[in-house]
Amino acid sequence: MKKIDLKGKTIFVTGAAGFIGANLVKRILSDYEEIKVIGLDNMNDYYDVKIKEFRLNELTSNKNFIFIKGNLADKELINKIFNDYKPEVVVNLAAQAGVRYSITNPDVYVESNIIGFYNILEACRHNEVEHLVYASSSSVYGSNKKVPYSTDDKVDNPVSLYAATKKSNELLAHAYSKLYDIPTTGLRFFTVYGPAGRPDMAYFGFTNKLLAGETIKIFNYGNCQRDFTYIDDIVEGVLRVMQGAPDKKKGEDGLPIPPYAVYNIGNSNPENLLDFVQILQEELVRAGVLPEDYDFEAHKELVPMQAGDVPITYADTTPLERDYGFKPNTPLREGLRKFAEWYKEFYK
Repeated sequence: MKKIDLKGKTIFVTGAAGFIGANLVKRILSDYEEIKVIGLDNMNDYYDVKIKEFRLNELTSNKNFIFIKGNLADKELINKIFNDYKPEVVVNLAAQAGVRYSITNPDVYVESNIIGFYNILEACRHNEVEHLVYASSSSVYGSNKKVPYSTDDKVDNPVSLYAATKKSNELLAHAYSKLYDIPTTGLRFFTVYGPAGRPDMAYFGFTNKLLAGETIKIFNYGNCQRDFTYIDDIVEGVLRVMQGAPDKKKGEDGLPIPPYAVYNIGNSNPENLLDFVQILQEELVRAGVLPEDYDFEAHKELVPMQAGDVPITYADTTPLERDYGFKPNTPLREGLRKFAEWYKEFYK
């Protein structure tokens, strides 16, 4: 593995106003004084733009951060950014997220997750980059029966278009690594949550609904398990991976052995959805988001599984521990407590 010292480097982060992107940029800027971060985001209204603006506001006062509003699928813009700033490390986090949304709005997934990622690969090909790190997803495992999910497992049975686009990112990255010797690392994130997260995620959506007195739907009659991973653990994982790129080596035929890697980043501790809802409601009461006498039972509905969903997600993170010495470990209660406290402050 090639060690990369980020000090003095220019880093290009796409999806910089997104949940993971903004937290990553914030961490980079606080850890390194001598660094330049170029952030790109299209600020679309897939969810409340006020949250994206809140995240961005925490970054834009830093002199080492340059924000560009634009679209990943705009090839001219991407090429201009690479020409103007010459980033050495690229972190592609911009993507149209969400499994359910991909069933009704396929176009935006193809544009952002396939064309957009292709533009990044092409730009990396024509500009010497030391490392391209990109977001994949636990959804590539589909309805894999074997748990925990290992990066050695076959992942060619996606159950949603979103999952298919993420798998295609890994395939494209592999081809570009092989053909052009570009070091690439894909990260399969497992159910990321935390303060200022995505409102389309269960913990956030449930909170909004409970507050509005609406009923929350618990899928598969509560028999789902999710490997909830706290945002700070995800950021720590990404930051470590950025600093260690797959080695460039030649094979016996004199051609590059692709400098390509894929890792899981998850808590390796699947939580039952009913337990998760129980902890969430306790923390919402504790933070004063909901009153102590709130009737949770009256606002819960157990419903069947839905299209594109899977019964369990569970990460095997052994390779991440082996290569980068890191394992996510924030307990669910601690993470949901921080979310509930943030929610109270932001909305109340």
